[in-house]
Amino acid sequence: MKNFLSTVRTKLGFGEKEPDSVIACPKCRHEDSLKRVTDNSMVCPECGYYHRLGARERIAMICDADSFQELFSSVRSEDFLNFPKYKEKLSGAVEKTGESEAVICGTAAIGGRKCAIFVMDSRFIMASMGSAVGERITRLFEHACENRLPVVGFTASGGARMQEGILSLMQMAKVSGAIKRHANAGNLYITVLTDPTTGGVTASFAMEGDIILAEPKALVGFAGRRVIEQNTGESLPADFQTAEFLLAHGFVDKIVERRKQRELLTVLLRQHTA
Repeated sequence: MKNFLSTVRTKLGFGEKEPDSVIACPKCRHEDSLKRVTDNSMVCPECGYYHRLGARERIAMICDADSFQELFSSVRSEDFLNFPKYKEKLSGAVEKTGESEAVICGTAAIGGRKCAIFVMDSRFIMASMGSAVGERITRLFEHACENRLPVVGFTASGGARMQEGILSLMQMAKVSGAIKRHANAGNLYITVLTDPTTGGVTASFAMEGDIILAEPKALVGFAGRRVIEQNTGESLPADFQTAEFLLAHGFVDKIVERRKQRELLTVLLRQHTA
């Protein structure tokens, strides 16, 4: 937890000597100390709102201390279509997040069990799936297959990255192929769906896990509510495309509170890996 608190402080711009720093809940506007909210896994103690986590924060919360080894960080997006203002958008995302892409991949230990892990970061162009995101995740599954490692993936995405056109959509098939080879070799893949997980990511690797978990009230879907209602001519339930709706309809295996995710992942990895 100390490692997680330190990472959160850094990402939010708080110094290590500011234990009384205050953070406001975007939903209920309740103000609380950063330490108290962090001790509650970045969930508002007042209303239960789940603050969105950056990839580094998530890694610090889930993985054993100092066990994470990043891979494929040199794989980065390029503006090969000369899409208007895409270069500026990429450089702005890098400056805003301090990351080079919308997903971080590597190996780590969770509860003492070694695994490969990828974590998507919604702050980087809404964690849209471009060619670099697809390539990083594909390489991670190939690495995991070669080394007989389970893969744990945390998804959070707005879908395919429109600035890369058809090449962004091709990542769905490319990553899915790597997942299939990983599965054929007898390896485990666990996905954790976080808010939001949408579009082509949902239509591919987010829903291909052997075990699919989700955070409470996470938005998970493909097309938007309005698009579906316009095409079907029907009104959708109020809880449509929530993690709870997907659980009730068999698309998710379990909804897991954030503070319990590390414990459950430890149990699952111990049960399903040698």
